[in-house]
Amino acid sequence: MATKIILLTGPTGVGKTEQALAIARLLQTPVISCDSRQIYKELNVGVARPLSEELAAVPHHFIATHTIHKPYSAGDYEREAWELVMRLAPDHPYLLIVGGSGLYADAFVKGFDPLPVPNPQLRKQLMKQAEDVQGLMDLRNQLLTLDPVTYHRIDLSNKRRVMRAVEVCILSGKPYHSFLTRNPKKRPFEIEHIVMERPRKELYHRINSRVEKMMEVGLMEEARGLYPYRKLPALRTVGYRELFDHFEGKISLEEAVSLIQRNTRRYAKRQLTYWRSVPRKEDHPLLRPVPVL
Repeated sequence: MATKIILLTGPTGVGKTEQALAIARLLQTPVISCDSRQIYKELNVGVARPLSEELAAVPHHFIATHTIHKPYSAGDYEREAWELVMRLAPDHPYLLIVGGSGLYADAFVKGFDPLPVPNPQLRKQLMKQAEDVQGLMDLRNQLLTLDPVTYHRIDLSNKRRVMRAVEVCILSGKPYHSFLTRNPKKRPFEIEHIVMERPRKELYHRINSRVEKMMEVGLMEEARGLYPYRKLPALRTVGYRELFDHFEGKISLEEAVSLIQRNTRRYAKRQLTYWRSVPRKEDHPLLRPVPVL
C-alpha cells in the first residue's frame, strides 16, 4: 500500500494539536509539524508549542529543531520535510502533517519555482524603508498594487515578509504568489488536505482564553528573555512584538495583552481566508472527537 499523507491545517487556536494526537494514534503515524514558529527551539509559550507529555505521546518532527539565529524559509521546509517523508514512508501507510502556516503547507504540497536572485542594492533600500513606519505603509500599499493575493495572505506586520514579497515582484515583474502556484510539482504520494474549523465566536473565545493562559504560564518571562533578539525575523511575531512594545514603555501590560488577543484573532481570520479555496469536510471522520477511518 502506498503511503497516504494527511495534511491537517486550520487557524490558530482551533485545536489542531489535540486532534492531531488523536489522529496520529489512530493511524499509527508520527506528527510532522508544519508551523513556521514552533520549529524554533527558543520559542515555546508564545507559539503554543505542544506540552512535553503531548510530545512524548507521539513522535513529533520539526518542533524546536531549529534556531531563531539562522534564517529559515518555506523553501528550506519543503526540502527538509520531503527528505523526512521519504525516510518515513516505507514504514508508514499514513503520514500526518499538521500546522497553520500556509506558505509551509503550500511549499510542501506544490513546491516553489526558483525565486529571482536578490539584488543587494535593492534589498538594502527596501530593508531601510521597512524600518520606517511610513516606509512600511508604503511597501504594503505597493504590495497591494503589485500582488493583491499575497497582500491578503501574509502577516502585514512582518516587515521582512512584506519586503521580500515586494522585492520578488520588482525583480521578476510577476506576482510573488505566482512562484508558489504556477507549476505545482508532481508528488509521489496522495495528499489529502483537511481544514479544521470552528464557529467564529467559539474560535475567538478560545483564542482570548489561550492568550490569558499563556500569560499565566510564563509568556512575559519568555518574551523578556528574547527581547535582546527582537529584531530577528522569527520574533516579529504576534505575542512577542506586543510585549516588546510594553518593555519599551510604549503601551501598558493590559494594552499588550489586549493587542495580542486582537492580533491573534486577525491572524486566524487571515488563515481561514488563505484556505478558503480548499473544499471543506466538516463531517470528515478524522475530524470527529474520536477519529475513525
